[in-house]
Amino acid sequence: MKKISTTPFQGQKPGTSGLRKTVSIFTQAHYLENFVQAIFDSVPALKDGVIILGGDGRYYNDIAIQTILRMAAANGAARVMVGKNGILSTPAISALIRKHKAAGGIILSASHNPGGINGDFGIKFNSANGGPAAEIITDKIYARTQNITQYFSLDTLPIDLTKCGFSNMSSMDIEIIDSTAHYSEMMEGLFDFDAISGLFNAGLSLCFDAMHAVTGPYALDIFARLGASKDSLINAVPLPDFGGGHPDPNPVYAAELFTRMFAPNGPDFGAASDGDGDRNIVLGRDIYVSPSDSIAVLAANAHLVPAYKDGLKGLARSMPTSRALDKVAEKLAIPCYETPTGWKFFGNLLDAGRITLCGEESAGASSNHIREKDGLWAVLMWLNIMAAREQSVSRILQDHWQTYGRHYYSRHDYEAVETQKAKTVMQKLESLLPALPEQIFGTETVLSADNFAYTDPIDKSVSKNQGLRVIFKSGSRFVMRLSGTGTVGATLRLYLERYEPASGDLSQDVQAALSGIISAADEITGFKTIIERSAPSTIS
Repeated sequence: MKKISTTPFQGQKPGTSGLRKTVSIFTQAHYLENFVQAIFDSVPALKDGVIILGGDGRYYNDIAIQTILRMAAANGAARVMVGKNGILSTPAISALIRKHKAAGGIILSASHNPGGINGDFGIKFNSANGGPAAEIITDKIYARTQNITQYFSLDTLPIDLTKCGFSNMSSMDIEIIDSTAHYSEMMEGLFDFDAISGLFNAGLSLCFDAMHAVTGPYALDIFARLGASKDSLINAVPLPDFGGGHPDPNPVYAAELFTRMFAPNGPDFGAASDGDGDRNIVLGRDIYVSPSDSIAVLAANAHLVPAYKDGLKGLARSMPTSRALDKVAEKLAIPCYETPTGWKFFGNLLDAGRITLCGEESAGASSNHIREKDGLWAVLMWLNIMAAREQSVSRILQDHWQTYGRHYYSRHDYEAVETQKAKTVMQKLESLLPALPEQIFGTETVLSADNFAYTDPIDKSVSKNQGLRVIFKSGSRFVMRLSGTGTVGATLRLYLERYEPASGDLSQDVQAALSGIISAADEITGFKTIIERSAPSTIS
């Protein structure tokens, strides 16, 4: 065992999805090691415990796994289970933590951020419940990174990650496991695979875009079991640089999928997942389902799926997510919780049995089967519902709007904004909040305006400063937040929502329907002038 002296790095504070930085930062001497040692120092259960380890296959994934294995052995871990070739999706790691009652998991991913030697890298610790570590733990980890003086490792040869089997490193057992088997079997236990197979036997055409990311092997295995052709999958081989693309499932970065789905005689059903497999988008022929609408449709039809045939205990959504899910909860007479952004806030509700399904506007949805969002789960939910209803994506969505009304919704991202300018926008809006109620902007009158705070109903912890909200009397609203998932500058996010009752016009262009809310947001904040941007980087 080696005891290696080190000094702290500034800025190793985990965000909502762990620590994300550019590869050039992570490959500095001692940078990764400091953070990993801080995890071991902050979570005593990892000593003598079982750890699940894997990542999305991005550049530096393989080297980082060898480093973490040496450090795990030096810090007294009893056993580490690693995905073959270092590959494990985020939902698969959550499932394995729960199955093997592990002390926790270490996920190597920057999710939807670009990869490659000039891209981003990330590391996240998931707790024993399978979900992202609570703030009390991530705060401990960060505090430890700021006073660390040494870390522990071993001087030993690398482990062969290419073959499943058992080996040892000092007194620690290592098991290289099949990356996909357990996850695929879990999906078979949740869904009616026979009914879904019937869709493909009847000629349903599919296009699934794995974006050269981790979901490729999982989708190949699952769709082979369902009888879909291999030609149904595109970009299914994980690559360290994601094929030069950006593994974020949205209309900009999944352009190939959108082109196919909106082409004449395009496929009946389309979907994509992101870098680490926890996000999803769903499309029908000539139609894109917004993530906010998607989780609402899944909740409204969950009783058609075997795992949820007995009903739902409750629902939850992140605060910026549209309130379409609230309408479903109201009709089902079950609670709908509004939480801050970040999947970890759903964990307590799931563990306490308060909710069954949850989702967020950033293309994340899942249920109580694990404690992470789950891209392929959402895709299979849609296919199972289509099989049960014998309807297309478009027909299901239209029926939903005609029942609940339509929440026109969009997110405008202004990426790589100069940090101080982005902060100026937020500070200006926050200073205006108290005086906004009853003010009129265009056709909208402000009902309320606040900085969202959340009191966890389970552990009573309080999370403040979670986003600035301006809510209009019409039921429309906009929300502004600074994102913590980027690695360059700041990402200013503007969330826009307008509700149209079931009796209203349900077929408007989304951006046109939201034009009044967009104008109100700019009139109130002047943000476009401040950040010197005339248009968002991406619209989703």
